[in-house]
Amino acid sequence: MKPSPWMMIGALFLLAACNQKAQQAAPSVANEPAAAATSPKHASGFEPPADSSIPSDDFGKQIALGRQIFIDTGRYAKGYVGNQLSCENCHLDAGRLAQSAPLWGAYPMYPAYRSKNHHVNTFAERLQGCFQYSMNGKAPPLGDDVLVALEAYAYWMSKGESIGVAPLGHGYPKLPKPAQAPDYARGESVFKRDCALCHGDNGQGQQAAGRTVFPPLWGPQSFNWGAGMERLDNAAGFIKANMPLSRGNTLTDQDAWDVAYFMNGHERPQDPRFHGSIEETRKAYHDTPDSLYGATVNGKTLGEGVLK
Repeated sequence: MKPSPWMMIGALFLLAACNQKAQQAAPSVANEPAAAATSPKHASGFEPPADSSIPSDDFGKQIALGRQIFIDTGRYAKGYVGNQLSCENCHLDAGRLAQSAPLWGAYPMYPAYRSKNHHVNTFAERLQGCFQYSMNGKAPPLGDDVLVALEAYAYWMSKGESIGVAPLGHGYPKLPKPAQAPDYARGESVFKRDCALCHGDNGQGQQAAGRTVFPPLWGPQSFNWGAGMERLDNAAGFIKANMPLSRGNTLTDQDAWDVAYFMNGHERPQDPRFHGSIEETRKAYHDTPDSLYGATVNGKTLGEGVLK
């Protein structure tokens, strides 16, 4: 199977493995994997415009470029990426899927104050943070072509949404606290049963033809300790709604919390805000039960970071 550069290649590979059938994709921006009738994308009450409706004018070229950057970030924004992830790994279906922090749910909510950096952020500044933390890279300067294209894509996708009103399906779901405290050993069992097929026994993901098909979940090529996904509540909500890929909402809440704990109970690249002390960095930026930075898990104190 030769996946189209416009397809969500992770979904294709998973379906091929789980359903034992190949899917052939035409190399057109208009083609996307078919969504089930109960897909969260439709349950959100908002349907972003079809990719086939991207205009053919100069603005449309920026929209299309933003989409390319979003689904193949390491290729189209290489200078700002420090790991093997693409934006689409945490914002599924090219940023279209509800309950996986879709772009159309984020763009109308900015400018907004963020406690993470203690000031009002523009949407472009929010994108900068994604590169610095989730991509373990460096922030493109404001006005950079990469940020302009991504913002154009998000703006176009969000047309018709209300400004400043959080739409149904935005962000990641907020799961209730589990009946039992999240547990590393239980999470490892869930991982082996439901996650290792795609992400590998060692959680380092899989590549094909030089591209990441399934992302690494920890280690030097994953998101760093400053990323939002290092928080257990964010990771558990994302996992519950979307994982295993194409089979979201099949894990129990407890399973989602446990496997999130197992995933985040491994070392990953250092928080860029680190200045020599794990204890002080935790106190300043990770002072919450939902962060394992600085915690001792499976006999190891986390937060030392790993090198590429």
